[in-house]
Amino acid sequence: MTVSVHRDGLSDDDDDVYSPDIRISESQALLGIGSHHNRYMTASPLPSAQPYVDDQPRDKWSVLKIRSKYYLPILQWLPSYDRQLFLGDLFAGLTLACLMIPQALSYATALCKLEAIHGLYAIVFPAMTYAVFGMSRQMSIGPEATLSLLVGSSIASQNHDVDVGVDPLAWATLLTMFVGIFTFLLGIFRLGFLDSLMSRALLRGFITGVAVVVLVQQTIILLGMVELSEKLGITEASTTIARLAFLARNIRSVHVLSALVSLVSVILLLSCRVLKSKISIRWVQLLPEVLVVVVTSIILTYLCDWEHQGLAILGTIDGAGKVPLPSIAPFPANHHMKDLLVTAAMIAIIGFVESIVIAKTYSSRHNYSVSANRELVAMGVANMVSGLMQGIPAFGSVARSKINDRAGARTQMASLMTGVLTLFAIFFLLPLFYYLPKAVLSAIIFVAVLSLLAELPEDLHFIFKVHAWRDLALLTATFLATVMISLEFGTLLAVTLSLLLTIKETSYPRITIMGREKGNHYRFRPIEDGPDEIEHIEDVMIIRVEEPLFFANTGQLKDRLRRFEQFGDMAIHPSEQPRLGDSRYIIFDVSNMPYIDASAVQILLEIVVSYHQRGIQVFFVHVRERPLEMFEQAGVIDLVGKDHLFNRVSRAIEAVEKDIAKHQSIVVNE
Repeated sequence: MTVSVHRDGLSDDDDDVYSPDIRISESQALLGIGSHHNRYMTASPLPSAQPYVDDQPRDKWSVLKIRSKYYLPILQWLPSYDRQLFLGDLFAGLTLACLMIPQALSYATALCKLEAIHGLYAIVFPAMTYAVFGMSRQMSIGPEATLSLLVGSSIASQNHDVDVGVDPLAWATLLTMFVGIFTFLLGIFRLGFLDSLMSRALLRGFITGVAVVVLVQQTIILLGMVELSEKLGITEASTTIARLAFLARNIRSVHVLSALVSLVSVILLLSCRVLKSKISIRWVQLLPEVLVVVVTSIILTYLCDWEHQGLAILGTIDGAGKVPLPSIAPFPANHHMKDLLVTAAMIAIIGFVESIVIAKTYSSRHNYSVSANRELVAMGVANMVSGLMQGIPAFGSVARSKINDRAGARTQMASLMTGVLTLFAIFFLLPLFYYLPKAVLSAIIFVAVLSLLAELPEDLHFIFKVHAWRDLALLTATFLATVMISLEFGTLLAVTLSLLLTIKETSYPRITIMGREKGNHYRFRPIEDGPDEIEHIEDVMIIRVEEPLFFANTGQLKDRLRRFEQFGDMAIHPSEQPRLGDSRYIIFDVSNMPYIDASAVQILLEIVVSYHQRGIQVFFVHVRERPLEMFEQAGVIDLVGKDHLFNRVSRAIEAVEKDIAKHQSIVVNE
C-alpha cells in the first residue's frame, strides 16, 4: 500500500522549481521518512564526516618536505619503491627502448633531416627528466612524428633561400628549447585548462592532414626516388600537391629493390599490429616487431650486399659513443626569430594537448591524480633539457603509452629505464645500425603515421550521426589547409579557429527567459522547457542568469535582453515583428551567478539605469554574497532599492502584483 505526500507549503529555501509528488510506502509515511520534515539530521544512522585537520605546528623544513613531494614527484614514489615494481618497470623500459630507438632514428633523419643521433638525445634526456618532474606513471615521452615533421618543415622553410638560411641543428635545438620554455610558462601561469580549448574536430583535421603529408613524403623514400626528386626540383619546402604530381609523373622510375624492401617491411609491421589487435596474449602484445624488422633488414642488407645494389642505408652515425655538453645554440638573425617563436608556440600547444589527454586517461585508469599544470612544467623542463643537449621536441605518445602500460609500467622508473637503455645504445650499439636501410626507417614512420588516421573514420561516423556539420566544416578546412598550403598554415589555422570559437562561445552570456507554469502561481521554469505548459506573464519578464558574469560575456548582454523583451526567444530572427509587448517589470534571478567582476557590474548598472529611464522597475532574486558586495559597492542596490531584493521569484511576483494593484487603485480614485 502506498500513500501520496505532496508539499503544499513552500519554505524560504524553495527555489521556485517544479517538485513532483513523492510516492512512499505506508511504513515510511508512519516513520516520517520522505515527508517534508528533514529527518536526516535527527535520525540518520550515517555519522557525520569529520575531516582530518593537522593542528600540529610546522616549521619551514616540514613544510618544505611536504611541498617538495608535490613539486618533485620522484620524492614521493622513490622512497617506497620495491623490487617487484622495478621488474615491471625494467621490462616496460626495455620494451619501449626497442620501439623508440628505431623510431627516433627515423624521425631525426627522415622528418627533421638531422643526424640520427639527435633523435636518440630526444629520448634520453626528456625521458630521464620527466621521471623526476612528471606525475604520469604510464606516459611515454619522446619524439613524435607530427612534431618532428613541424621541425623539419620549419627548417626547410628557413633554408628555402640558401643565401639567408639557418644552421639546421642550431635551429632545431633552439626551437626545442623555446618549446620547453613556452610549455614551462604555461604550467607556471596555471594554464593547464587550455587543453580543453582545442576543438576535437580541428585537431583531428590537422592530425589527418599531417598524416597525409608524411605519407606522401615518405612514399618517395619508400620507392627509392629521392635522388630523382631532387633533380626535378622537389625540396623539403615543396607542397604535398607537388610531391603527388611528381609521383604520378615518375611512377615508372621506382627503384625495385627499395620498393620491395619497403613493401615487405610495411606488410610485416601492419600484420603484427593486426595480430596484436586480435590476440590478447601478453607476449604477443609486447612483441617488438619494429626491432625485429630492423635487425632482420640489417642482417639481410649486410649478407646480400644490398648497399651496392642501390639501396640507401643509414651509414655511420655521427656522435655515436658520446654525449654533448649542455649548450645554447647561437641565435639566428632577428628576422628569423619571429618564425622560430611562432613555430615553437604551435609545437608546444599541439604537444601538450595530446600529452595531457594521455596523462589524464591513465591516471583515471590506475586511480591516481595528475595536475595538468604540473605536467606542463615537467614537459617544459624536459624539452628545455633536450634543447640544451641537442635533442628535438619530445612529448607524450598515445601508442607508446599504451605499450608502456601493457608492458607493466607502474611508476616513472619505466621512463627512467627507457632513457638509461637508450643511453647505453648511444655508447655501444649505434655501429650496428650502419647497414640499416633508410627504406625501413621510412616504413616505420609510414606505419606509425597510419595510426594517426585510425580514429578518423570513427570521428566522421559520429559527426554524421549527430549532424555536426560545423565540426565537419572545421575538420575539412584544417585538413585542406595543412595538405594544400603548409603545415605551419594548418597549425596556425587550427589554433586560431579554436581560440575564435572559444571567444565566440564565451562572449554570449547564458541567460534564460522564465515563465509561469499554467495553473500554478508558485512554479517558474524556462519557457523553452515546454511552451505549451509554461506561459509568459503580462508586463513582466523574468530573466535567469545561468553563469558568472565577467568582462568577456557581458558585451552582448544588452542586445540579448532587448531581443528577449521583443521576441521572448533568441531563435527568432530580429527581422521579424516583435511578439511581446513592452515589459513594466524585469526580474533577474541570479541564483546561478556565484560572482560578477567590475566590468560586468558596470554594464549591469547601465542596464538598470536604462530600464529606469523607460519606467521599468527592476528586481533581483537570490543575490549571493560575493555579487551582493559588488552590487553595494557599484551602487546597484541604492539604485533599485533594498525592497526590490527577494529570495524567491514568487516573492518578487507578489511585489509586482501589489504595485500593479496600487496603481490601479490610484487610477480608479482619480
